[in-house]
Amino acid sequence: MEASIFTQVLLPIAIALIMFGMGLSLTIQDFTRLAKAPKSIGVGLLGQIILMPLLALGICLILKLDTPIAVGLMILAACPGGTTSNVFSQVAKANLALSVSLTAISTFICVFSTPFIIQYAINNFAGEQAIEFSLLQTAIGLFVVTLVPVIIGIGIRHRFTNAALKAEVYFRRFSLLFLVAMILALVINEREMLVTSFDQVFFAALALNIISIAMGLLLSKIFNLSFIDGITLAIEVGIQNATLAILIAISFLNAPEFAVSAGVYGLAMYIGPTFLVLWVKSVRKKRETLTAAEN
Repeated sequence: MEASIFTQVLLPIAIALIMFGMGLSLTIQDFTRLAKAPKSIGVGLLGQIILMPLLALGICLILKLDTPIAVGLMILAACPGGTTSNVFSQVAKANLALSVSLTAISTFICVFSTPFIIQYAINNFAGEQAIEFSLLQTAIGLFVVTLVPVIIGIGIRHRFTNAALKAEVYFRRFSLLFLVAMILALVINEREMLVTSFDQVFFAALALNIISIAMGLLLSKIFNLSFIDGITLAIEVGIQNATLAILIAISFLNAPEFAVSAGVYGLAMYIGPTFLVLWVKSVRKKRETLTAAEN
């Protein structure tokens, strides 16, 4: 997948549209909520921004992943959460306000943190074969395709609330369909690599998903957060923006082999949260049964 109009123009535009749709789901209050719930948001950002890349690094080293898979997994871990985490939080009846706030704030922070993590991953795993990488260009690229569309979306949501809420649903559907299309394209383009290393990349992606969810739950216990906030953190920390990771690998780095980890993760990331939601519903059902028995 060499540099082309698709990888350099159409793909970034598609991601920008997805991020614009995310902006339509956000309000200014989602950012000011930091002052009202600093502990939960601070713990969530700790897991998302710092511990997730460290977890990915540990998985890369323990499993001795091949260079493309390792770099791809690090790129994925450096990305913020996406709207998928908000959907799972809604299904789990978690703290949706906290989920949206963490998604919004982590998206802004990752514009600055992600390029440094990518540079470390390339230098550490690729060694002498490291591809050319520019911190500044990557940061500017992320700013243009993520922050600018999100800010515009927030502005439109503030000015035209009802229309924004109706349109946001269609952008969310586009996001899912686009991710599926990108995964199919990667399967076709990188089929030889997938055939030889699918077990390795799938296990790594699944491990990142499952362990990060457990890490979110553990953080909530350590910092004595509520059950609902703990579930929210597990979902937010456990779900990464795979579409953005694919964009970075293909369009910014011109290295589609680095996108394979994100592509496989795009399928695996639903496994952990699905079991988490089922567990949450089971816990709530038992609590309701006990409450009914006591009454």
